[in-house]
Amino acid sequence: MRSPRTAFALGAVITVALTLTACAAGETGGSTSTADADTLTIYAGRNEALVGPLIEQFTEDTGIEVDVRYATSPELNALLLEEGERTPAEVFLSQDAGALGSIANAGLTSPIPAELADLIPAGFTSDDDNWIGVTGRARVIAYDGEHLTSETVPDNVDALTAPEWKGRVAFAPGNASFQSFITALRVLEGEEAAAAWVEAIAANDPILTDNNLATLDLVNEGQADIGLINHYYWFERAAEEGEENMRAKLEFLPGDPGGIVNVSGAAILKGAADDADALEFVEYLVSEKAQQFFVDETFEYPLLPGIAAPEGLPTLDSLVNPELDLADLESLEQTQQLLADAGLL
Repeated sequence: MRSPRTAFALGAVITVALTLTACAAGETGGSTSTADADTLTIYAGRNEALVGPLIEQFTEDTGIEVDVRYATSPELNALLLEEGERTPAEVFLSQDAGALGSIANAGLTSPIPAELADLIPAGFTSDDDNWIGVTGRARVIAYDGEHLTSETVPDNVDALTAPEWKGRVAFAPGNASFQSFITALRVLEGEEAAAAWVEAIAANDPILTDNNLATLDLVNEGQADIGLINHYYWFERAAEEGEENMRAKLEFLPGDPGGIVNVSGAAILKGAADDADALEFVEYLVSEKAQQFFVDETFEYPLLPGIAAPEGLPTLDSLVNPELDLADLESLEQTQQLLADAGLL
């Protein structure tokens, strides 16, 4: 059974960016919100259901009112590049390091104070303090446990381009984490190898979805044998339905480009360099309270030392590829173009 291919053209990202820009017409200051000059404006590239409750708790704890604009991280990256220093956003909360590196590379971020940046271990945050890591997430293979076993599931993504997997692999090409995986493939194996993999997987009749959750659903319903997702989507669904009721199973890919450990993270935008509320929000994200929230509610890896990871997860150290620097994931536009050229966007 096939799900229809997503009409997710590269131009759609720009269209969304321009639409969001139009909604912000008339705003010229980096620290000015549509709601009020005293309201903190956040661009959030994370699902509202995941982070909305935490942001509401931030307001309750601090009294700081927040205006949040939700979209995907690639869409917000495009919007921020379009708006430049005119953006009303003061903080960018991103699903992945690639989008953060992209806006930092464009000179749109303000350095995180060293005493705050140093709370997060090196390797999980920007090496020049332009953004800070908030949570860790591993790319994994979700597989149909009624058709496959852990012994028959590939332990690397290269194998998924073989004829035997034709029409059986689902993923969301517009998702920030998938795009960061492709960027990691470019960084680790070179441009030609990455292009070859993208072209081969595109020719292998993949099942394209809108997001990671939709990908997991296809696997869990027996409509796809393999899905490329972030680990925590499975754990969230298992917590809701019971692990014993999950048809989908997980395969971690330590060391493989398809199993990279990426981070969600936050950046303070250039226009908010001296904004105390923006800094307080970023501090809140890496506080013990917020880090425990991510463990308990979203099943992500905490990055603040001393907070235990969710039960049942492999250790971060066992999954991290030492050859990959997350700072090298900034070339988001090149990855999007590569996917578009292959007809995946």
